[in-house]
Amino acid sequence: MKITYDKQTDAAYIKLNDKNTYHVSKKVTDDVLVDYAKDGTVVGIEVLDASKNMPLPVSQRQITIESE
Repeated sequence: MKITYDKQTDAAYIKLNDKNTYHVSKKVTDDVLVDYAKDGTVVGIEVLDASKNMPLPVSQRQITIESE
C-alpha cells in the first residue's frame, strides 16, 4: 500500500497494490473515488478535499507512506 498527498490539489491517493492497472473509476461520494482494474479488483482510492477528510499527518504536507 502507498499513500500520497498532493497539497496543491488537496487530494490523497491510496494505492493498494502494483499488480493491477487502473481501468475505471467510480464515484462513491462527492469526495471519494475508487479505481478498479479490468478484473474488478480495487486498485486505489482517491480522496478529494483530503485536509477535511483525512487524518492531519496525511493532509498537512506532501507525503508518501509505503507498506507491504
